[in-house]
Amino acid sequence: MKILVAVKRVVDYNVKVRVKADKTGVELSNVKMSMNPFDEIAVEEAVRLKEAGKANEIIVVSMGPTAAQETIRTALAMGADRGILVQTDTELQPLAVSKLLKKVAEKESPDLVILGKQAIDDDSNQTGQMLAALLNWPQGTFASKVELGNNTAKVTREIDGGLETVDLKIPCIITTDLRLNEPRYASLPNIMKAKKKAIDIMTPDDLDVDVMPRLTTLKVEEPEGRKGGVKVPDVAALVDKLKNEAKVIG
Repeated sequence: MKILVAVKRVVDYNVKVRVKADKTGVELSNVKMSMNPFDEIAVEEAVRLKEAGKANEIIVVSMGPTAAQETIRTALAMGADRGILVQTDTELQPLAVSKLLKKVAEKESPDLVILGKQAIDDDSNQTGQMLAALLNWPQGTFASKVELGNNTAKVTREIDGGLETVDLKIPCIITTDLRLNEPRYASLPNIMKAKKKAIDIMTPDDLDVDVMPRLTTLKVEEPEGRKGGVKVPDVAALVDKLKNEAKVIG
């Protein structure tokens, strides 16, 4: 079995995001970047499936500037076998990413495509679903457990009402949720080995995909600061404020 895993380079989740002075986006200069946390879970799941003898090759694909190779190297150090970078400086929106992934999937013919349920920078939660539609493959989104059988995948997915289990025919798309696993830290020897693993570089033009944005960001603003609270002496005063000042009760 061949597994294709999509990973995205995003602002590290520990970094406080700041808006640019001209409000055209968020500040990325001299900011620590790392792999999207949900994609780390996707890589970990692929590596575990390989360790369990369910897969024999893991290919990691990322899209973006040259610096995205660092993100691919991180996945290679975790246990992936080779990487693909679709290199572009154009802002990639979910539809463009889905079209690029479709072309890569058609080129590589994987049995399974795993990606994070969403990226922490735009929180779109669209790419996996769009990719499934473009490929006409079954999908198991928000996965908290994955079990592979003979040409099937049983996915336990997290929904608002609890858990739902779906049986999918392979090839299929799986998007990962937080409780699927806990990603490993890459060891120093594996980091050194990852430097020697192959990364193929291509462009959207090579894949014959138009990646020009369909949506335009008009302005980015920070949320309003939270106002300080007040203390009240008793319940009667609390009720009075809720009724007459906040006007949230009648």
